[in-house]
Amino acid sequence: MKRTRSSDEKNSIEVCQLCRRSDDCPEKYGKKITVPEHQLTIHYFCLLMSSGIYQRGEEDEGIHGFLVDDILKEVNRASRLACNGCKQKGASIGCSVKSCRKMAHFPCGIQLEFVYQFKDLFPSFCWHHRPTQTCAVPPSGPLSCSVCLEDIEPVLSYSVLKCPACHGSWFHRHCVQLQAHNAAQFFFRCTICNNQEEFQEEMLRMGIHIPERDASWEMEDNAYAELLQVYQHCDAFTCQSSLGRDFSAQSGKFEIVRCSFCGSNGTHRKCSSLKANQNNWVCTDCKSVVDGSGTLPRHVQSPVSERHEKRKRLTTVNSSLLSKRRLLHSSPRGILQELSNQISGTQPGGELQVREGQVLEAALGLLRRSDFSPERGLVVRFTGDHQHNGASELRRFFRLLLRRLQTSTLFKGPESDKNLALDAQAVRQDRYYEMGCLMALSMLHGGPPPSFFSKALYFSLFHFPKDFQFSLSDLNETGLVDKMKKIKESKTVERLREAMEPLSEYLEVSGCRREVAGAYEKYSLLDDMLNFHMMVRMQLPLQRFREGLRTLGVYEQIQMAPEAFYQLFCYPPEKLCADSMVAMFSPQYSERVDYLARETVTTKHWQQFLQECEEGRCASSLEDVLVFATSSDTVPAMGFMPPPTVSFLPVADPSYAFPQRQPDANRLLLPVTPSYSTFKKNMEYAVCQVTVMQDS
Repeated sequence: MKRTRSSDEKNSIEVCQLCRRSDDCPEKYGKKITVPEHQLTIHYFCLLMSSGIYQRGEEDEGIHGFLVDDILKEVNRASRLACNGCKQKGASIGCSVKSCRKMAHFPCGIQLEFVYQFKDLFPSFCWHHRPTQTCAVPPSGPLSCSVCLEDIEPVLSYSVLKCPACHGSWFHRHCVQLQAHNAAQFFFRCTICNNQEEFQEEMLRMGIHIPERDASWEMEDNAYAELLQVYQHCDAFTCQSSLGRDFSAQSGKFEIVRCSFCGSNGTHRKCSSLKANQNNWVCTDCKSVVDGSGTLPRHVQSPVSERHEKRKRLTTVNSSLLSKRRLLHSSPRGILQELSNQISGTQPGGELQVREGQVLEAALGLLRRSDFSPERGLVVRFTGDHQHNGASELRRFFRLLLRRLQTSTLFKGPESDKNLALDAQAVRQDRYYEMGCLMALSMLHGGPPPSFFSKALYFSLFHFPKDFQFSLSDLNETGLVDKMKKIKESKTVERLREAMEPLSEYLEVSGCRREVAGAYEKYSLLDDMLNFHMMVRMQLPLQRFREGLRTLGVYEQIQMAPEAFYQLFCYPPEKLCADSMVAMFSPQYSERVDYLARETVTTKHWQQFLQECEEGRCASSLEDVLVFATSSDTVPAMGFMPPPTVSFLPVADPSYAFPQRQPDANRLLLPVTPSYSTFKKNMEYAVCQVTVMQDS
């Protein structure tokens, strides 16, 4: 009986006197504090939020200023109040709205979606009176939590919060609470826009507890022990220690003495013939600098930083080798061809009827079909064209579609250097997602490369190149650029403040407003403004565009090899020339010897025709010829499948005087004529007839 009673007493001490739970979960209920002499255990948050108690003592009295007698009185008061959640007695927390009578234990309040504000008088609000957030332009598509990166419902609620500064960072309540618990007051900020002051104020309002301490990673035992290490290695040309270069005695001839200048080289006293009282030893590198016979080493590293650098170097080498290995075996064309194998040509997703000038509308209609699936093949038929509906029409469709996308309102900037434009209506309609999806489908269905991206846009999407920095040339708003140039050109702090004045509203909205103490602060100010304008402001369009590019795994593959796809997105396709066209089209000769001689002559006509097209001495261009043969005016992003070929029409048949095309097979059939002038005239006529129709 004694043992049982002792055990019961012990268990009763371990239970919080206010919520009657024994959970020890500091990030959720606060620290669990026990006062053994009073047999009292309390969760700190239960105590803070209790409605009938205040700190009447000093910080070191009772429990953080809450006197034990006051705590016992509060426990007694709560014992008469029933919880709206569990219906048990002991509810110490009431809604701070005076007319409201809802009560709860602290853990039950969490389940009932109470909001506890850890500021001022620590008020609590029930689910009817709690503060809420609003969003002027709610996102129309799915988002991911900016803390855990899992999918999140884009609807503000008790469980889903957003950043008040950038409006693009959304997160789960429990995720941001865990982040706050770890980062604490000094490091807790928005993970997207890096705003701290406004972000913390809003999180406190919405019931997130932010500990007033250093970050958890700063408080780990021996977290910085390595920084206390000193260099312990003999770098003498010949080390005389039988115990090795890393051995260091406390004193004597095998004590390691470090260079008095850099501290990053050492020697045993005996190895450099140093006397027992000689401590001013200088290594070879530093000595050459002091003597004027050499230059200072590029950098001096501590043992800790050297290990980190070595680890980083090995990682870089390994990733570089992997990247090179991947590129050797899988070029962008190879990767896209591999991805295109997911598309089933035997299960077409229905016929797509395209009217003249309605390419984009037809593409959007396709995506919005309830039965649309990217794994199913596409069949495109242009109105009025009853001859073709195969791969060539698909290439023609995506060639015209990419032109429409390039000139759409979702892009802005020079023709070959486009950035995303912010369009609120397009955000609501989820057009950025649709645009990304169409580009992914285009690359996998034989469309041309999207070679009009700016380097800033490519960096925003794929974070490559790593050393890229936004500049004023990346902005397309002339008025804003002119005002920012005045900031950049400011020589004094007075000029800087004058230049900031016309941008005061923009600086306020972007979270970049600050008091400047010197002209040198213009650089960090411009960096923050550029980052807001290009990344934070565009966070939702960029995110939805990425989601669209994930169609059939395109985005993931680009992200694995961004340097390989960089050329494909940010540089115009290699200009066609006569030699590249000759190399592109493989000739397929007849087996008959008497035909072969004539076909060889025709091949020379073909090469001469291409040369004159390049020089501008023909009515057709090389791009027109490529369109005639393949329905594409440039090499597709995934290359031509199958490879283009040149065949020859029957020699003796006069009805084959004009060239013919089999664009689905990328095959060009040339007429066999002895005269080059006749060959050229017939080629120009046939090519022009087709290209006029294809460009519509």
